[in-house]
Amino acid sequence: MDSMDTMLPHLHATSPAGLSFAPSLAIRAYLLQREAGNLLVYGAPTPDEDARAIERLGGVTRQYLNHWHEAMSEPFGAPLYAHAADALAVSEQHRVAETFADRSVLDGDFELIPTPGHTAGATAFLWDSGEHRCLFTGDTVYLRDGEWVAALDVRGSDRDAYVATLQLIRELDFDVLVPWAATATGPAYAMTDGADTARRIDAILGRIARGEAA
Repeated sequence: MDSMDTMLPHLHATSPAGLSFAPSLAIRAYLLQREAGNLLVYGAPTPDEDARAIERLGGVTRQYLNHWHEAMSEPFGAPLYAHAADALAVSEQHRVAETFADRSVLDGDFELIPTPGHTAGATAFLWDSGEHRCLFTGDTVYLRDGEWVAALDVRGSDRDAYVATLQLIRELDFDVLVPWAATATGPAYAMTDGADTARRIDAILGRIARGEAA
């Protein structure tokens, strides 16, 4: 039987895919099983076996991109949603069904939180699965050998906006960090709590303040 990697109850990941420009990292898309309709978060290659598993799990009603870099992968086929500030870059490769710009909540359990800095339209998604509060941060915060790091030194990043975004993330209520990218040989997500989140975000902010790679 075709199956995806079940990370947590109701949260399933596609097979990890490498990045040509960062071979040590792997990216994934995540299926969120919801009574209001399944969502797919992030853009990543979807092998046939994953596509079949997604359909078996109920399909996808919407796909959300955290930022425009994810448009390098073919969308799954569901309506594609992106932040207005990144939508033009996404639309150069794929049709965008609808854009968003402000913080908002879908169906009471899925919150869209603009987090500019990595790109102008980078957006985090906070999902209350019933068991966990999962924060999808894209590349704004990703995992390198299990450590929380930021992708600041790329074309289009805005340092001041990034710092403000990290300060926002520091105060959010979540217990699972689910980035787009993580070291291929390491964990794909991280369990956390308020104190741990504050410590890890403060470490990133300290590195940025010292001018180090975040």
